[in-house]
Amino acid sequence: MNQNSEYQHSLILGGWLLFCAAVVYLMVVVGGVTRLTQSGLSMVEWSPIVGIIPPLNEAEWLAVFEKYRQSPEYIKVNAGMSLEGFKQIFYWEYGHRVLGRIIGMIYFFPLLYFVIKGMVPREWYGRLFGLFVLGGLQGVMGWYMVKSGLVDVPHVSQYRLTAHLGLALVIFACMFWYSLDFIRGERRHKRATSEYLLSTGLVVFIVFVMMLSGGFVAGTKAGFIMNTFPKMAGSWVPEGLLAMEPVWKNLFENPVAIQFIHRCTALLVVLAVLWSVLTALKQTFKTGVQWLLVIVVCQIALGISALVLRVPVWLGALHQAGAVALLAAALYSAHKARKGAQYEY
Repeated sequence: MNQNSEYQHSLILGGWLLFCAAVVYLMVVVGGVTRLTQSGLSMVEWSPIVGIIPPLNEAEWLAVFEKYRQSPEYIKVNAGMSLEGFKQIFYWEYGHRVLGRIIGMIYFFPLLYFVIKGMVPREWYGRLFGLFVLGGLQGVMGWYMVKSGLVDVPHVSQYRLTAHLGLALVIFACMFWYSLDFIRGERRHKRATSEYLLSTGLVVFIVFVMMLSGGFVAGTKAGFIMNTFPKMAGSWVPEGLLAMEPVWKNLFENPVAIQFIHRCTALLVVLAVLWSVLTALKQTFKTGVQWLLVIVVCQIALGISALVLRVPVWLGALHQAGAVALLAAALYSAHKARKGAQYEY
């Protein structure tokens, strides 16, 4: 195979992975809307194969609705809900699950085609098929999360929710990073300073941690309390921060502590981004950090607005979308620092 063919194949593989990453991005946002609209427990069964077909007539709708009426959420939260009201929450969860199946198809079948055609280097087989396995595990994790809200208390575990979100972010990050490997090349053309390498890596890490803390905020509904900024209920360090025993529980189960941690992590993200921008000024890698700076400012504004307005659905969804965009910008900066400029043969 000549170098030009290898280059064309790399662009095709990179474009395909970038498209898959974009659909995973959409999946994360739809998942956020599903949570914000309280739709996640509307489907009380998991049918990986036949579940792609929704109710098609009145009798099927009534059968699905009757199963929901036996669930803790209907009994304790939505008692008296009409069939039309049920359909509204059903379609968000249904769309979320169907989108997951679509991602599996647009990833697996093109991958098989590319492998059969000899377009995928052998050293990439493990990484690319491993991603497909992760996608399957994500589906299992999603149902494991939903199950936690179908017994006794109609509320999914914040631990399982955050694990579900975290795995989705890992899949997105791998797809995005691998797409850049194919599009921009894996070989380093200009070495960045160790300080810049460290700063870009730190930004990726802290953004990821911030998004996980956002999962706990969502899982404990911590965004609906202390809706003031910059202080929390008039204090820089709010009362009740360490109200639970043992102390470690506050990190994951105390809404006051969880919101406080999320705010502090957001501040760390800003500081890390500023450090990365300052070190980038000494480099020729400015494009990525310029976007990073713009997105982090927008994301902080969205976060403050969502908090003060008590998380309206549209604003909560934008905030989640902004977080994934911030992660993508951080990954792009880190990739550019480590693997240099344009792909060359």
